[in-house]
Amino acid sequence: MFPSRLEALRGARDFLESFCREAGVERQSCLKLNLVIEELFLNTVKHGHRGGSEAPVWITLSAQGGKVRVAYEDRAAPFNPFAPSTREMLEALADTRREGGLGVLLAHGLTTETDYAYVFGRNRIRLALAD
Repeated sequence: MFPSRLEALRGARDFLESFCREAGVERQSCLKLNLVIEELFLNTVKHGHRGGSEAPVWITLSAQGGKVRVAYEDRAAPFNPFAPSTREMLEALADTRREGGLGVLLAHGLTTETDYAYVFGRNRIRLALAD
């Protein structure tokens, strides 16, 4: 569990690196994992909590059969970054936006499975990373 603050991202990265080492996850997959978690975390801090909050972010990881699975939860307002409508909106705004959104589009390409629910006041995102 990490606070929804920019400075907590380093601790989340350390957690991911430790998980990858202990689970024997290949470096390329670990880099993909880091990118996806970083994008989700930054969206939580910047947009979900308007710059930061002590509200927790929960990250649960597992690796089995060469596939890394992630459960990411936060207490920000409901938002599904993997919804088709979100992707369509970001693609449509690609030429006019100044910043943001590209990480979400990249994360789409790095995942093979995604599941979103807003449950008990939490955004819950479950995903599997592409090999």
